[in-house]
Amino acid sequence: MHVSLDSMLTRRLLISIPVLLVSLASFAQAPPALGSNDAKVVAEFQQRAKQYLDWREKTAGKTASTSDLPDKIVAARREVAGKIRAGRRGAKQGEIFTPDVSDYFRRQIADTLNGPHGKEIRSSLRHAEPVKMDLQINQSYPENLPFQSTPPTLLLNLPELPKGLEYRILGRELVLRDSDANIIVDYVPNALPGITK
Repeated sequence: MHVSLDSMLTRRLLISIPVLLVSLASFAQAPPALGSNDAKVVAEFQQRAKQYLDWREKTAGKTASTSDLPDKIVAARREVAGKIRAGRRGAKQGEIFTPDVSDYFRRQIADTLNGPHGKEIRSSLRHAEPVKMDLQINQSYPENLPFQSTPPTLLLNLPELPKGLEYRILGRELVLRDSDANIIVDYVPNALPGITK
């Protein structure tokens, strides 16, 4: 019986994907119970995130398609970012990450870091290239700085975000970044406990 290399690789990939998904799912904490205070806080956060995106699309429009030329994408991103800054001139930290929402995120992050995979997450955070900057709402993430990745096992324990928004870690802060406009929308101060070596 002759089995081609392509079919062997395809078979291994098809077997590996479900195994990977099951193992990633084992990292996630259970979502808050329906009707609980935490469920209400998560719903409030997700509603505020959606309201921001709806406002952005209505006020600033959409960014260029990823099929456009890089210069056109950058120019469109900067144009949208400028419109966002003008429209959210008085925006302050805590408009999306309200005090209750920030407390919920801090608890989720602390529980995750103290959980069975906390050691791996802390190691990942320690080994990431550090990014230091003074955070300001509506600030562009500097294009010359690397993105510190947020460990997937940590992301699995945070509320899901709509397309166009993403979580980033900067030092000890958890940032909500508009990935289309490269704008810092809001952040949770001191979201991560100190990560020691």
